[in-house]
Amino acid sequence: MARRVSLPHADDLFRPTADKPLDKGDEAEPNDAAANGASAGTSNGRRRSSGRVRHDEKMTVYITSEELLDLEHARLSLRRTHGLAVDRGRLVREAVSLVLADLEANGDDSALVQRLRHG
Repeated sequence: MARRVSLPHADDLFRPTADKPLDKGDEAEPNDAAANGASAGTSNGRRRSSGRVRHDEKMTVYITSEELLDLEHARLSLRRTHGLAVDRGRLVREAVSLVLADLEANGDDSALVQRLRHG
């Protein structure tokens, strides 16, 4: 039986992999995450995820099958309801950025600290 090969989508092949260089005095244009207040670096006290750029570092995280299904449901919901086609990696990077921004802004009152304390 022949196996079908999974090919990348056109938007994955032709996506930008790096930000354009900025001239002196220019401010970085916010991406989708910046508009929502999340970022990889901080600018004006806000954190943004790295978004759709080439990532040099890799981290493996093990999750339960239920957590993976929840992640897939969220990804499909973003696509169906909001028209946002994102992969799981982008979704996780955005979520991490949001949690880190909340921790930075709220410290002991952040959702992360509360969840880690109470289990």
